[in-house]
Amino acid sequence: MESLQKAYSLKKGDIRKRLEEFKEVWLQPDKRIFAELCYCLCTPQSKAEVCDRVITKLEKNNLLFVGSRKQIRPFLNLVRFPENKTEYIVEAREFFTEDRELKIKERIKSFDNMQELREWLADNIMGLGYKEASHFLRNIGLGEELAILDRHILKNLEKYKVIEDIPKTLTRKKYLEIEKKMKEFSEKINIPLAELDLLFWSEETGKILK
Repeated sequence: MESLQKAYSLKKGDIRKRLEEFKEVWLQPDKRIFAELCYCLCTPQSKAEVCDRVITKLEKNNLLFVGSRKQIRPFLNLVRFPENKTEYIVEAREFFTEDRELKIKERIKSFDNMQELREWLADNIMGLGYKEASHFLRNIGLGEELAILDRHILKNLEKYKVIEDIPKTLTRKKYLEIEKKMKEFSEKINIPLAELDLLFWSEETGKILK
């Protein structure tokens, strides 16, 4: 525990800077918010940096917003399950398009409760589970109270005895149970949940990524 506190002390400034950057994303246009959603749809079992490059390329040439499945698909060759993720992107775009315009912020703003918003996203966006929905909301500055239970986080929760072992599958019930334990742990060691998430990530990867 002492080593974790020491690491936090050293990285706290950079971690908080990153979280402020996430909050600035929410001030951007709907297309930027949608691009972040697509990034999170691509990340399961794929490297974050690769997904970021893929979505950035699609965003820059406008295919992310108007491209067909056939046009988008080649860009996803570097991520796992490219066929599925191409479908997820197009389906999400159709879901949030109204009168030929993306209106994702308007739909999100109708929710005051982030747990309810996460539930709604997981229920309505194909390819988006609790983990990806939490990741998306954190990356647009809205989900600091939500845990992003990916393999790096679960590995560290096991390491610090927050959980006994890493579950083979994460049902919604199990996700909420572990999230509750992680919140209690963050309060115990006095490191805010979102900051603890980025701290664990940086300890595993050496980087404070999104």
